[in-house]
Amino acid sequence: MQSLQPDPNAEYKSVYQALKRIIQTEGLFRPLRGLNITMMGAGPAHAIYFACYERVKRSLSEVIQSGGNSHLANGLAGSVATVLHDAIMNPAEVVKQRMQMYNSPYRGLWDCLQTITRTEGVGAFYRSYSTQLTMNIPFQAVHFIIYELMQEQFNPHRHYNPGSHIVSGAAAGALSAAITTPLDVCKTLLNTQENVALNSVNVSGHLSGMANAFRTVYRLGGLAAFFKGAQARIIYQMPSTAIAWSVYEFFKYFLTKQQLEQEARAGPM
Repeated sequence: MQSLQPDPNAEYKSVYQALKRIIQTEGLFRPLRGLNITMMGAGPAHAIYFACYERVKRSLSEVIQSGGNSHLANGLAGSVATVLHDAIMNPAEVVKQRMQMYNSPYRGLWDCLQTITRTEGVGAFYRSYSTQLTMNIPFQAVHFIIYELMQEQFNPHRHYNPGSHIVSGAAAGALSAAITTPLDVCKTLLNTQENVALNSVNVSGHLSGMANAFRTVYRLGGLAAFFKGAQARIIYQMPSTAIAWSVYEFFKYFLTKQQLEQEARAGPM
């Protein structure tokens, strides 16, 4: 849906129409293409992401608000965690989006990796890294601030409460996704190097740089182009962030409880 000049067979007016037509014309499992590379990157990326967030949030909160909950600390911690997270996920995102394009020429994951490396070099996997960070740093800053704000309202004592974690995560994801959609459109263009679109504005070679991406998107579709796929992005991010936070908070509660029980059994030394 973010394609700037899609093939006539891949023009969609809504998320439902897109999903229905993709399944009808390209097969039942086509919407899952790219899942393998996403799963390979998501595990280590999210482990680093949450570990970094908790450590930086505690350290900054001590400095800024004497151990209390600081929204500035939450936003900064989310931003720092994003830099490490995206260093792992950016190559995975490039491969995923190349494989998901309509009429993608790649037979599978390894074919895509080898072809990109051979024809464009290793740098192609990080061509959109600066744009990804420019998008994800404000995304995650807003995301963490909204999540922590809602937790203050619905779960002030910060107990394990699945309902509050799901609602807070979904709301944070939806708002963050809506705000950063223009940057996501630019990132998608840099990742996919959409041939038809680039040829129509006489871009030879590979498009690089956030400024070039912004100019190209505007030339091809005006301001409206920056919000292509916004609905799909919000629909995707709401359950994604809700699941991520609820699973994270569960394991945080479970592991902390296990540790406290072990310490209680050990008794004072």
